[in-house]
Amino acid sequence: MTQNLTSSTHWGAFTAQVSEGDIVAATALSSDANPAPQLQNLPGAVRHRSRVANPAVRRGWLHNGPGPSSTRGTEEFVEVGWDELVDLLAAELRRVVDRYGNEAIYGGSYGWASAGRFHHAQSQIHRFLNLLGGYTASRHTYSAGASEVIYPHIFGMELFGALAGTTTWDVIAEQTELLVAFGGLPLKNTTVVPGGATRHPDRDYISAYRARGGQLVSISPLRDDITAIAGPLDDRCRWIAPVPGTDVAIMLGLAYVLATESLADRAFLSRYCTGYDRFEPYLLGREDGVPKTPEWAAALSGLNAGELRDLARHMAASRTLITTSLSLQRIEYGEQSVWMGATLAAMLGQIGLPGGGYGHGYSANGVGNPPLACRLPRLPQGTNPVRTFIPVAAITELLERPGEQLPYNGMMLKLPSIKCIYWAGGNPFHHHQNLPRLRRALSRVDTVVVHEQYWTAMAKHA
Repeated sequence: MTQNLTSSTHWGAFTAQVSEGDIVAATALSSDANPAPQLQNLPGAVRHRSRVANPAVRRGWLHNGPGPSSTRGTEEFVEVGWDELVDLLAAELRRVVDRYGNEAIYGGSYGWASAGRFHHAQSQIHRFLNLLGGYTASRHTYSAGASEVIYPHIFGMELFGALAGTTTWDVIAEQTELLVAFGGLPLKNTTVVPGGATRHPDRDYISAYRARGGQLVSISPLRDDITAIAGPLDDRCRWIAPVPGTDVAIMLGLAYVLATESLADRAFLSRYCTGYDRFEPYLLGREDGVPKTPEWAAALSGLNAGELRDLARHMAASRTLITTSLSLQRIEYGEQSVWMGATLAAMLGQIGLPGGGYGHGYSANGVGNPPLACRLPRLPQGTNPVRTFIPVAAITELLERPGEQLPYNGMMLKLPSIKCIYWAGGNPFHHHQNLPRLRRALSRVDTVVVHEQYWTAMAKHA
């Protein structure tokens, strides 16, 4: 018997043709003119050989009990029944809590595994562990960790609250004259939206923007970061390819032109900003003897100094929106790209004007799309009595350095001794830095619990 069932993933809503318990075809809704190609991963997925068929326990843990293990990740698993699994897990959680306390459980978890926010795996596991008495938590995301910390210091508000109120694509299409995208506008990132979406409109908005005469400048090592979403390059769609990691130097070079050619909006800086009087001496080289000229920026970035001067003048003469991609802040000192992008926009004096100012994270997570008519349903998580936490990307440091301190956002965090890791619906091997080090760190704990449908790298380290 064949059925057609409509559902949703983070890649969008779709209709699945289901036969004999498996998906044989997946079709995007007719409302989606730009469907995500990831939907085609669904046919055959239900019975794929990588599926976890039954509850399973690593052989060494099953026979020898909990404890550190250098064979975690390589040892075979033994399938057990659900009743046995529940008894084993309940006893282990009781042991850890009674002997070491709830902060010995790291339940930060991380992952997107859900079709909607109500069934968000991370939220579900937090609710469960809160009922148990709490856990050591994580804060922020791999996607935007540096931005989440720096944003309140720059704008006085949390990152995701700011992104929810950012300039939308329809306003950009109608009002912006020049869009300068540091890190580009990667089309591939538009396919993923938390909770799913019935359409992916980003490319359509860019088409409308270009049809009106709007100009695009993508500053990115990759040509596809602009051509995939905007079409072929021409005099109104330009690609500037810098040395990777030199975006802040380029912004400083642009800012130098604004400051020295009387193009900066000093009335705006005086009325709406604080700190410019401390920034300009650095920009002009009065503090370190190094003026941040376009020539200085060109030597670092591999770009043409004259091109940077022309771009700065063009930005000052146009209704300009400066955007920085999330990728720019995923490096050491990555917060500087957000800070400098906002500073450059403030010097133009267009923050708050329709289609002008600064934006962050466009083409990712639905940023710029019109807001939802209503909030998505969420499962209440309760309250975590344990106050201990780490920034999400510091799990390796957490496991390697129990009892030591970790600097974070102007404070020092004391790292607890973790005995049990509880993970649901995510795979840190997909996005964590220095994977061999992560794997060694995972061997230090007594127990790793993973809720997963497929034998991912994290599942194999349970």
